[in-house]
Amino acid sequence: MVIHYKCPSCGADMVFDSESGMLSCPSCGRKDKIEGFSKEFITATFSEEDAKEYHCKNCGAVLITDADTTATTCSFCGAGVVLGDRLSGALAPAKVIPFAISKEEAMKAFRSWCKRGLLTPKGFMTADRVKSITGMYVPFWLYDMNSQVQVNATCTKVRSYTRGDYIYTETKYYDVYRDINLSYIKVPVDASEKMNDKLMDKLEPYQYDQLKDFNTPYLAGYIAEKYNYTDKELLPRITSRIEKYVDTYIRSTITGYSSVRYKNKQINTKHQHAYYTLLPVWMVCYDYKQSEHTFAMNGQTGKIVGTPPISFGKVAAWFSGITGTTFIAIKLASWMMGGGF
Repeated sequence: MVIHYKCPSCGADMVFDSESGMLSCPSCGRKDKIEGFSKEFITATFSEEDAKEYHCKNCGAVLITDADTTATTCSFCGAGVVLGDRLSGALAPAKVIPFAISKEEAMKAFRSWCKRGLLTPKGFMTADRVKSITGMYVPFWLYDMNSQVQVNATCTKVRSYTRGDYIYTETKYYDVYRDINLSYIKVPVDASEKMNDKLMDKLEPYQYDQLKDFNTPYLAGYIAEKYNYTDKELLPRITSRIEKYVDTYIRSTITGYSSVRYKNKQINTKHQHAYYTLLPVWMVCYDYKQSEHTFAMNGQTGKIVGTPPISFGKVAAWFSGITGTTFIAIKLASWMMGGGF
C-alpha cells in the first residue's frame, strides 16, 4: 500500500514540516495539523504483497526500494510516499520523534561544523563537496530496564604520620555493603542492520519528552526504514550496556577509600518494556579527494558525528608549534634562573 498526502487546496503532495510540526504543501504553502488531516485527502494504492511492487500515485512509475524501506520519494516525480503495509502489525512503530531541523538548517549547521575543524584540510572546510543530504527515520528500540544490585567489598583507608624518629603507616579495614535498585528509562539501541552502531550511539541523547504517538504523516517527505532486529534479539546488547552504567554507579557510591576490593557483586538486570521508535537522522555524504565520508546529524538536537579527513600538514605544523613553544619556555626559564632579568 502506497500512501500519499494530498493538499486539499491544490492537490500537490504534502510533506511534514519540521518547523511547524504540521503537514505542509510545498506548492501553495497550506499547512494542516497531522491529527486533524482529513482522510478524504489521503490516497492509497494497493499491490499484491507477494509481488512487492509499488507504484507512485502521481506519475505511475514503479518505486524501487529494498525490503526494509517504509517511506521514500519517487525518483521520477519526487513525490513523498509512505509504504503503509510495511508499517502495520508487528512492524508498526509505537513512537516517533519528528524532525525538528529542516534540510536547510542541517546543511547550514554542517557547513559551520566543517569550518571548526582545526586539523582538517582547507578544501574540506568549505563544505562544498556534499554529494547528498538525506533525512531518514532510523528504527530504534527504547528499553525500560531495572537492575537489582548487591555488592560486598573490603575497603581500606591508609594514612602515614611521624612520631619522633619513626614514620608510622596506619591501615583501617571496612566492610562495605550496597543494596541498590536502579531503573533506566528509554535507553536507545538502533535496530537497523545498515546503520553504523557506533555512529548511532554517538548521536545521543535525544529529548524523549518530545516523543509522539506514531502517525504516518510524520514520514511524508522523508526516508524511513523498518527494524531488522527485534527487541529480544537486541536484549543482550542493551543488558551489557546497562551493566556498564551500573558498574559506574556502584563506584560512585564507594568513595573516600584508599583501596576497594569486591568480594561479591551481583547484578540482576531485567527487561521491563521496549518501544519500537523512529528517530530522526540527517545523513550527509561528503566527497573529498575521491573518498566518501559519511556524517550523521541528530535531526532533533543538531548534534553532528563523524570522522573528517585530517591534514597531515596542519598536524605537523601544530606539533612544530608545540615543540617550538616548549623549547622557548625552557630557554626562558633557564635564562631567568641564570639571572637574565
